[in-house]
Amino acid sequence: MFTKLTGRSAIVTGASKGIGRGIALGLAAQGAQVTLAARGADALEIAHAAIAAKAPAAKLRCAPCDVADWDQVRQMVDDAAKVQGGLSILCANAGIYPQTTMEDMDPAEWDNVMAVNLRSSFLAVKAAIPHFRKAGGGRVILTSSITGPITGYRGWTHYGASKAAQLGFMRSAAMELAKDNVTINAVLPGNILTEGFAGNGPEYLAAMAASVPLGRLGTVDDIANAVLFLASDEAGYITAQQIVVDGGQVVPESLDAMA
Repeated sequence: MFTKLTGRSAIVTGASKGIGRGIALGLAAQGAQVTLAARGADALEIAHAAIAAKAPAAKLRCAPCDVADWDQVRQMVDDAAKVQGGLSILCANAGIYPQTTMEDMDPAEWDNVMAVNLRSSFLAVKAAIPHFRKAGGGRVILTSSITGPITGYRGWTHYGASKAAQLGFMRSAAMELAKDNVTINAVLPGNILTEGFAGNGPEYLAAMAASVPLGRLGTVDDIANAVLFLASDEAGYITAQQIVVDGGQVVPESLDAMA
């Protein structure tokens, strides 16, 4: 039996859709107060309504924010802590994944992916430190990926680099955060059926599901469940670790290994 998160204060970046929305719903359903942070105000309101419909008792608030801008992130975190009575959980989930080969990639695209996927994690954690310290501890959960740390994919050199770099950041950050009783861990999703992923079409989805030993694509709930564990009291002695949530996708040497 895991301790409920009732009344705890959480922030989820990139919460307007996909995995971020799923994480926010999971936290809210467990009783946490949740600030939904993302750049698009309209998309945040849609996410707010969708989560409230599934968790009517949830305490939610929207915080439009450019997660790569220090002043905006600091203000967003400070406001969330003030309104929600402190800060217990930070889910640094924001990420983008344009697919462009190195030959065709404008360097500005590389910089933007690094800003949204990597810089935003650093900024959010940095802004949260004084609030965690005041609370006597906290939990940070990063959304990384199997792409970069474990696998590679054509057109995702920037995305893969940013997701691998998150893990390097995590390990050193764990050393600095530990003195304040703050843990930091990462979830590495495989192929998760989000709105964006579904846009690739049924044939692509079927092919990707066939590459997963469990025979299906992951859901946002699969990721949220891992995040909920890492946010729990029971995970209090786990830090600088990564949990791969991919249905076994990275295990087979080839599709023949699954025959």
